[in-house]
Amino acid sequence: MNRGALMVVAWLWVGLPFAYGLYQLIVKVVQLFQS
Repeated sequence: MNRGALMVVAWLWVGLPFAYGLYQLIVKVVQLFQS
């Protein structure tokens, strides 16, 4: 695996859980303000 591909994999490894957590946070905040 070359360096560029390794960087992409590393960014996805960190970025995807972070993005999912951010999405969950937004969903909860929206629910909080709707109730």
